[in-house]
Amino acid sequence: MKRFLALAALASGVAVAGAAFCSARAAQPVSLSANTAGQLAELCTAPPLKPGADAKVNFCRGFAQGAITVELAHAGDKKPFCFPTPAPSRAKTMSLFAAWVKAAPDRAASPSSEALFRFLAEQYPCK
Repeated sequence: MKRFLALAALASGVAVAGAAFCSARAAQPVSLSANTAGQLAELCTAPPLKPGADAKVNFCRGFAQGAITVELAHAGDKKPFCFPTPAPSRAKTMSLFAAWVKAAPDRAASPSSEALFRFLAEQYPCK
């Protein structure tokens, strides 16, 4: 009986410690601002081992997907850019976007969606 109680106490302690560790990690706030091309590029290239990296990269890709979907829907027949078939992955496209922003420092201050569309028009022009 003492052995059972000792194991139960140990298991409870491990569970409480694990829950405390997980809640401490989840409580860290993450900044997800993408008003400028520079901010969007930083989100897209968040170092994988840094806190919040997954949230930043997911926000980057989701922001881009939403902006692109709306832009193409409003463009009608006159598309501002045309993805090849097969289309590149979001990860690849946003990595290229981040490199494009960093290649010319003046691009970083541009509004994020405008810069994204300009990049896409250069990278994937319609024929």
